[in-house]
Amino acid sequence: MVLLEFSMSPLGKGESVSQYVARSLDIIDKSGVDYRLNPMGTVLEGEWDEVMTVVKKCYMRMRKDCNRISCSIKIDYRKGPKGRLAGKVSSVEKQLKRKLKV
Repeated sequence: MVLLEFSMSPLGKGESVSQYVARSLDIIDKSGVDYRLNPMGTVLEGEWDEVMTVVKKCYMRMRKDCNRISCSIKIDYRKGPKGRLAGKVSSVEKQLKRKLKV
């Protein structure tokens, strides 16, 4: 199982790029892959090929009208079942004995 965090945005499109990010989130949301949006990117959870397919679809959509794209990707593989998106946070909360903001 893979956790993949990525941030993709166009360059040269001004200060606010939320319209481009929203298009990517539409692709992500419709993909069926479990995900969490955060202020600096999105974390996907799934098998390697399925999460990479989602990233590629976001890239292919963005490149239609963006001449330059910046993308950062961080990947964490761990053998085992799904559920690490919530499980990693729960593990830390258990250690602290309190809920955290997520």
